[in-house]
Amino acid sequence: MPQNMLTRYTPTDFSQLKGLRGISDQQIEAHLKLYDGYVSNTNKLNERIAELFDQGKGGTREFAELRRNAGFEYNGMILHEYYFGNLTPHGRGAPMDRGEIGMAVSDSFGGWDAWKEDFQLVGEIRGVGWAILYQDPITGRLSNHWVTLHQDGHPAGFKPILVMDVWEHAFMLDYSPAERSKYIEAFFGNIDWDAVERRLVSSAAVRPAAA
Repeated sequence: MPQNMLTRYTPTDFSQLKGLRGISDQQIEAHLKLYDGYVSNTNKLNERIAELFDQGKGGTREFAELRRNAGFEYNGMILHEYYFGNLTPHGRGAPMDRGEIGMAVSDSFGGWDAWKEDFQLVGEIRGVGWAILYQDPITGRLSNHWVTLHQDGHPAGFKPILVMDVWEHAFMLDYSPAERSKYIEAFFGNIDWDAVERRLVSSAAVRPAAA
């Protein structure tokens, strides 16, 4: 992409996240600095890629490696924005049963408890990664997935609805690596279900599946 066509990203302000329960302000502050790094690295990579493109070096090994790295940095930026965006110090633990997200969870998993247990189990998978609740835009159904290095494991075309960071940097100031389950419980206590529901594709907008 030519340099004059570049999109340059700026970090989103998440200062409203002070006062979470079970996730300290110090933890959030450290985590936001890491997020800022993803934004900065995305911009730097895009600038260098554009420079090589303008110099006619699009077929070089450096160009190829930068393109590969760009997926990691960009998805790291976006997933953190989903993560911070679905947190609030005013979390209520569970969505309203009759709200759209509550009904979608029930339709897809048979009930809140079944979905929560499955999501927690995904979040406790060994290794670094993300637990993500996605919506299939064709059927409207929800499903839980494990995503590892930011760019690996996303179901193509699915929309992230709820994103939980379970890399150790997300909780290492508050919990030991062996206490990930405690962090996950704290995460559940701070979910902004209104934000999650706004991410849903409404049932009226869901495309019918192909015959």
